Amino acid sequence: MSVSSAEMLRWLGLTLLLVLMACLQSASAQQEEAESFGCEANPTGNPIGGGEGYSPVYETGDYVVSTAAELAEALAAAQPGEVVYVPHGVEIDLSDVPRLTVPADVTLAGSRGRDGSPGALLFTDKPKTLLGSGGQSVRVTGLRFRGHYAGAERIATTSQFIGINDWGNEIDNCEIFNFNVVGIGVSAGALNCQIHHNYIHHCQLGGLGYGVSLSSGDVHIIANIFDYCRHHIASSGTPGSGYEAAWNLVLENSTSHHFDMHGGRDRGDATDIAGDWMHVHHNTFLGPQRHVVIRGVPSDGASIHHNWFAAESAKQVVSGGNTQVYRNVYGPEKALEE
Repeated sequence: MSVSSAEMLRWLGLTLLLVLMACLQSASAQQEEAESFGCEANPTGNPIGGGEGYSPVYETGDYVVSTAAELAEALAAAQPGEVVYVPHGVEIDLSDVPRLTVPADVTLAGSRGRDGSPGALLFTDKPKTLLGSGGQSVRVTGLRFRGHYAGAERIATTSQFIGINDWGNEIDNCEIFNFNVVGIGVSAGALNCQIHHNYIHHCQLGGLGYGVSLSSGDVHIIANIFDYCRHHIASSGTPGSGYEAAWNLVLENSTSHHFDMHGGRDRGDATDIAGDWMHVHHNTFLGPQRHVVIRGVPSDGASIHHNWFAAESAKQVVSGGNTQVYRNVYGPEKALEE
């Protein structure tokens, strides 16, 4: 029996349709398999919070220092591309040293994570800002920094770990703690700022207390562990500001909501602007406080997705508008809410 041209075309069309449907089903299955919620699928190649298993870790530098005087001299002398290294086991008291500046394109490094090292400790027992960035491409990596006070009480003394003021600065694989006002402060001009694989905790002064505080519009806060902060991340919300927070693990303890964007009423500037943008995705939130609070309307919009909001508590995301909240999971059972 002969087959007409019309029947042949119809048969070919049906075959192509079936093949296309099979391809779409396969792609959909692969997408579902690849989809993850919270920080567990961490794609960065390094452990969340840094430390053991982090790579690469410096073994030495152009300057190897073990005292406050040596550190100050090395930072004053270091040239672009050079490394100031603080070896394992060293503890440096900077209480009576004026704020140190890390020059442009210089790395201040330690050994945190190599052969079980917790990293050298730089600390202050007095209220102060420990470090500042002195230009673009400053990096601080593999060290521990301790401030003078861990509590949440409204005491009169304040401390901050570092003020970042320039393009391309990077803070990674560090432990930052006991800076009661601000751990890492990022100014408006500090674009392309990378804050990743750190353990940031005990920054919780009442009314302030920020693990990371920023006014910049280009800050990327990736694969950190946060605990015992008032707000783990906060932004002034001034026009132009914004940040990405992804693959972070937020532990159980905080005294207020976790990720924050201030609005016009906080600044008193007669607007309802809460920054330009926010992108909050693939974070795990274990604490009972609200997780993301946007205290106004972000001009370009906010996107909150693929997070795990583990606590069974009140509404987890609050915003004044222009915010998309989708594909997150909730509670211990990771219930998906579209």
